[in-house]
Amino acid sequence: MPDQTRRIVGRAAGLAAFLTALAVCTGDAVARTFPFGPERRGVNDLSNQFVPYHAHLWDLLHGKADGGPLLNWQSGWGTSFLPDLGTYLGSPFALLVALFPRADIEYAVYVVTILKMAAAAAAMTVALLRLRPGPWWAAAVLGASYGLCGWAVMEATYNPMWLDGLIAFPLLCLVGDWVREGRRPLLGPAVVALCWVANFYTAYMATIGAALVLLVRLLLANELRIRTLMRAVVTVLLGIGIAAPILVPVFLGSTRAYPGVTRQFQPVDWTDFFARLLPATYSFSSPAAFLGTGTLLLAGALLFHRNVPRRERLVWAGFAVAVAVSMQWGPTHLVWHVFATPNGSPYRQTFVLSGVLVLAAWLALSHGWPGRRELLGGAGVVAAVAVGATASDLVTGWTYPLLAVGLAAAGGALWCAARGRGRYGVVAAVLLAGSLVGQAAATTAYADRERLSRLDDYPAWGAEQDRRTAALAEADGWPEYRTDSGRQQITGNEPLLLGGQGVAYYSSHTPEVLTRTLAALGGGWTSRGRNLQSLDNPVTDALFGVGARWRDDRVVRTEPVLPLVTVRPEGTDAPRYGASPFRNQEMLLGSSVYTLPVDGVCPVGSEVFLWAPDMRGTARLGAGGRTVKLAGGMPKWRAALTSLGPQETAGTKPVLKGNGTRGHQVGCLDRERLTTAVDALRAKAAASITSVHVTDSGIRAELPPGTKGTVVLASPRIAGWTCDDRPADAYGGLVATKIDGRTWVTCDFRPPGLRAGLAAGAAALILPAALTAWKRRTRHRRRPGTPDPLTRDMAMASAGDTGR
Repeated sequence: MPDQTRRIVGRAAGLAAFLTALAVCTGDAVARTFPFGPERRGVNDLSNQFVPYHAHLWDLLHGKADGGPLLNWQSGWGTSFLPDLGTYLGSPFALLVALFPRADIEYAVYVVTILKMAAAAAAMTVALLRLRPGPWWAAAVLGASYGLCGWAVMEATYNPMWLDGLIAFPLLCLVGDWVREGRRPLLGPAVVALCWVANFYTAYMATIGAALVLLVRLLLANELRIRTLMRAVVTVLLGIGIAAPILVPVFLGSTRAYPGVTRQFQPVDWTDFFARLLPATYSFSSPAAFLGTGTLLLAGALLFHRNVPRRERLVWAGFAVAVAVSMQWGPTHLVWHVFATPNGSPYRQTFVLSGVLVLAAWLALSHGWPGRRELLGGAGVVAAVAVGATASDLVTGWTYPLLAVGLAAAGGALWCAARGRGRYGVVAAVLLAGSLVGQAAATTAYADRERLSRLDDYPAWGAEQDRRTAALAEADGWPEYRTDSGRQQITGNEPLLLGGQGVAYYSSHTPEVLTRTLAALGGGWTSRGRNLQSLDNPVTDALFGVGARWRDDRVVRTEPVLPLVTVRPEGTDAPRYGASPFRNQEMLLGSSVYTLPVDGVCPVGSEVFLWAPDMRGTARLGAGGRTVKLAGGMPKWRAALTSLGPQETAGTKPVLKGNGTRGHQVGCLDRERLTTAVDALRAKAAASITSVHVTDSGIRAELPPGTKGTVVLASPRIAGWTCDDRPADAYGGLVATKIDGRTWVTCDFRPPGLRAGLAAGAAALILPAALTAWKRRTRHRRRPGTPDPLTRDMAMASAGDTGR
């Protein structure tokens, strides 16, 4: 590419990135949303997952995390981290959080989000100019319309990992160009690998979309050859192979996760589908395909553009319609979503439709500025969409005024552009860019307000979070004991955000064994078992070594607790859990510490606990006891085992108000018996374990000679644990291994699939390098003047000869 062309492309990409960032920031400022005002930005997964995971990444990068890239000691009492790293933090942009102060992690995530949108706009601009030459500033505006598509500013803005797919689609279209031309055989797989590592889920969708774009281009150019298709397949497979060290553990982590909800796809009404192409509409369960009226006008004008070959017009228009229809048909919907309807927004592939419409708009514009016929035809398409959306409840009072103003501005811009350069060109650029930025900013502001009224929202980081973080850090004693961030949770991943080593954990990879073990011991959850809550209970605190926790607006000590590693006597059977969490806790402890009264009345001096997992309401002990809220509602919500306080008066019973109270159980904890049981186990541990060394991915315990029994690590026995180079045993859902006289035990964690992924990645890296070396060697051995096969094929193709 000549230097002048590079400068033009760079200028266009920079303008696209600037327009995108300007529109999003303006919209957020108008809505007075963080960081431009007091309104909360943190909704749903943004606060529950992405901000805490980026905070943990900050800790990892600064050497302050408990655990490493393989094992996360802070969540779920110790769980696999590589699948979460690959799912939520795989993007290179995520590394930028290290440049911000830890307390400004929300600012960091916001900046990363804006940069991803800007990068997607820049990448699409480059792809457009690579597709066909044309006015650089117009390519920048269309690229920005892609970065500002409704899917990005409404859906992906609070699921920033999806934005990596927005970047991947134009990048993979560029890879398709290289495949078509037989160029850059090493860079192509590298780009594919980067896209799949950044976010495999949306990269999968982007790969399908880019593959379809390549097929359309090959078909139109009469270049649909087996050799080209095989080259494309090999490029993608090599790229996925290079990404295998991340992808395989992520895939296996998903297969071992607690089962999520299974949904049946229900397509939206076509009136809603059309409405989502327009500005200032919002819905969680319909495709946010808004692109800006100018882009929609140009895409509609393609069918009527006489400078575009008729076959090309029909194929690209049919392609765009086919992509839209595929989103509404069940079988193709499943193909787009890896054969499983997602739990949440069912139109996560919408960004591909947006990209295809932008490509169509550029094809219309790059063949020449549309004239009156083309503009009228495009306006007719926009009008048809607007009329089709009139029956939709998603249309708001701002939709049609914004549409009309945008249509007038875009039409005026295109009319001015057709008049020539100079001031007409400046007016055209200002009108087209201004209409896009205005509509996108208004749509962003509208979405900001609607999200707060429709989705769960969470407070931004402030003085209270600073205070809790400082208190938890001061009390931290890991690995001597755990510190729990408490039941007063701000997010589903509070230990990652505020510190400590609790059981609270929310991920797509929440292990089934962790969820079932915690549920057996009385734990609560949301999100149907994938968002686990802290369990504030003296017995589980003792069992899992929780020596300090946040409770009642302060950190409290919870002594006595067991060490991280204990030895259970030889011949002790592993617990087999039943329906009662009280009895399950006792089995894991090895002692009886609860009384289960038939009439619900506990002995005076005991602590009263209520087990009502399905209850949604309030409970208290007698008329004057403190009121405790329970947020059950199986299967989506499960209320945790809850303390109602000490039994001070004989005959006082729990008073329950709400739904789901049937089948509740009362347990009376004897603190003295608990202390005795814990002291006995601590004494046994002190006699059986000389020292314990905790690493970023495991533990090593030194034992006196002749020690026998079962070594138990107070962490869930998730897949990947080995002890002394063989799969670890399980003891009540915890990591365990039998010993018979050994003086040491080493337990290490390696995510399942890591070794296979590394082998596949190494093979994928070596193979193209070896093939390149072989080709060069063959070329040197060939007689002077004899062209290699690739050069011969390209020469024949340029001469119009297929070689057949």
